[in-house]
Amino acid sequence: MAAVADKARHYLEQSVPQLRDFEAKNIFSQAEIRNLVRKREDFEHRVLSPGCKPADYMAYVAWEKSLEKLRAKRCARLRISQSTSHAGQGRIFGILERSIMRHPGSLELWKEYLTYAKDIKATKRWRRTITKALRMHPAKSELWVIAGKNAAGNNDMSAARNFFMRGARFCTKDSMVWIEYARCEMEWLEKMEERKNKKGGVTRAIAEQAENDDDQMLFDEEDSEDDADENGHLIIPNPDGQTKKVFDNSAAEKLEEKNPALDGAIPMAIFDIAKKQAFFNETSAEQFFDVFAAFPRVSTQPKLVQHVLDTMSELYPHSPAACSCFIRQPLLGISIDSAAYPKALRESLSRLRSSLTSTSDKIQLARKTLAWMNPALESESLDPGLRTVLEHTVQTLPKP
Repeated sequence: MAAVADKARHYLEQSVPQLRDFEAKNIFSQAEIRNLVRKREDFEHRVLSPGCKPADYMAYVAWEKSLEKLRAKRCARLRISQSTSHAGQGRIFGILERSIMRHPGSLELWKEYLTYAKDIKATKRWRRTITKALRMHPAKSELWVIAGKNAAGNNDMSAARNFFMRGARFCTKDSMVWIEYARCEMEWLEKMEERKNKKGGVTRAIAEQAENDDDQMLFDEEDSEDDADENGHLIIPNPDGQTKKVFDNSAAEKLEEKNPALDGAIPMAIFDIAKKQAFFNETSAEQFFDVFAAFPRVSTQPKLVQHVLDTMSELYPHSPAACSCFIRQPLLGISIDSAAYPKALRESLSRLRSSLTSTSDKIQLARKTLAWMNPALESESLDPGLRTVLEHTVQTLPKP
């Protein structure tokens, strides 16, 4: 315990300049500062003890975040402009760095680190952390998804595709990377659709993307050489020699192509490759259907949805998932208060009746049907006549 106390004292002494600043500028009173020191001392003993758990570090970080928010509010109220957030942010980063060194296997700590770095726009720190996380956990789908989404959010689709494709080669036991890759491509297609009628159109948008392809994935000179190659690019785990190659050359060329072409070829290729993987089943196929169905403004959505349905009807013709997707298809992209909704609903109910006689699990199909009918019934925009029809249908569905 003496060693723990010595280490705790060491880390507490590092915060002395910050505490003196609090006192000098009257941000906190002496009594409050004493309480802060006691609280930090308690946290330090907890995280330095042999029985420390990731939750202890999470609690410590949450408390430091709340302290930083309180400091910012008091500085704004007292109109203190000299006090900066650097000391508080640096302390939080120090705790997070210690946490992943102590518990490198905790995904929650890695995600907390990445979330905080992103929230305060510490881009360089975020890059280094995601690289370390991917090296430590190359088979964790969540981390590849975080990396891919961040790159896509920065309009760096080339890097996003690179992350998702590498992640897909590592993560062949579940569908998360593949589903999120398809979602990312649909979001990109939706953005391209929005640019159609704007100045420069899609061509200009793609040109802008090409100009900025590498902006988000480069390290500055002072970054660690261990994290970058000779050209300054991120070194992320390479699956070659560790896992089988799931993308052949023609598929990779299509997925890496900078111009999405607005024809849905990329998300369709992702689905076609995914269905060859060991994890693929009716549930993952339904997940792809839901992803494509969520983008009614993408002009190629009907083709993508139909492609998924064709696959499901071929591989799982009587499964509740395939039947549910078939039933919902006519309603996709149609608002509940539009003139086209009654006709679409009539077609869906007709499909429901036929599917209930052919499905392999009527109870499961009924549950899936209630999942979209109940929200419709809760809508105030629903026509009274249609509400009566839906309520009657709900009552006649098979019960467990």
